Amino acid sequence: MMNSMLRNTLHERRATDSYWVVIPAYNEAATVRDVATRARRQCPNVIVVDDGSSDGTGQVLTGLDVTVLRNNKNCGKAGSLTRGFDHALAQGAIGVLTLDGDGQHAPEEIPLFLNQATAHPNAFLVGARKSGQRRVSFWRYVANRVADFWIGWAAGTSIEDSQSGFRLYPAELLREVSIPHGLAASFVYESEILIEAARRRFVIRKVPVSVSPRSGSHPSHFRPVLDIVRIARMVAWKLVSRRMHLTAHNRTFKRHWGMAQPEPGYCDREVAGQVRK
Repeated sequence: MMNSMLRNTLHERRATDSYWVVIPAYNEAATVRDVATRARRQCPNVIVVDDGSSDGTGQVLTGLDVTVLRNNKNCGKAGSLTRGFDHALAQGAIGVLTLDGDGQHAPEEIPLFLNQATAHPNAFLVGARKSGQRRVSFWRYVANRVADFWIGWAAGTSIEDSQSGFRLYPAELLREVSIPHGLAASFVYESEILIEAARRRFVIRKVPVSVSPRSGSHPSHFRPVLDIVRIARMVAWKLVSRRMHLTAHNRTFKRHWGMAQPEPGYCDREVAGQVRK
């Protein structure tokens, strides 16, 4: 009995060791150390990408057993994510978890993703917040719902909470998909990779997660109007290139507005130092 428990513990530890956590952070000095510390308790491999912060974000991580990559200038979330992905893949990661550095996501929920990844190793897992939590800001909620609809249309499948940054990307997807990730791409990257994953027949599954109010001193970097316009422009091009994907539109429209049952699952990079204590 004891040997069986030990084997299971060692198996779980080896599985956890194969995943990496990437935390993009831009001026998150007030929260990122706590987020990274808590993430490190759930997974031994944690990368924080300091995206050219001016508030000492990188310095507050001194002494933590995490990898710190610093962009010499602000490259945007897409550039920071891609840099973190490249580093994790080079270390042999079989999957990469992402969460924001502003304290909204609970690192203690990382095991929810790892458990699903064990059962569905090639699935793209997206943390879906409860609708009540998404409604905290009316206009942000509206923007997110609009994004869900259009991204789902282009992807050909209903996608819930498409703007969530709490995700688990399978390594195969990150190696297969190449998406522009300059500063202008910013939050568009996270939307476009959903579409590309669906088109390449990766299963997209949701993981119910909680979300806390931002504890930092500045508002979210997501700009509802500008970023939704950029997302809409990207989606429009995807639709035109696929002749509007009309069948997918009808299916997505019905699911999005509750008219049908959903399917079961669904930079510019500059240098930097690496700190590994």
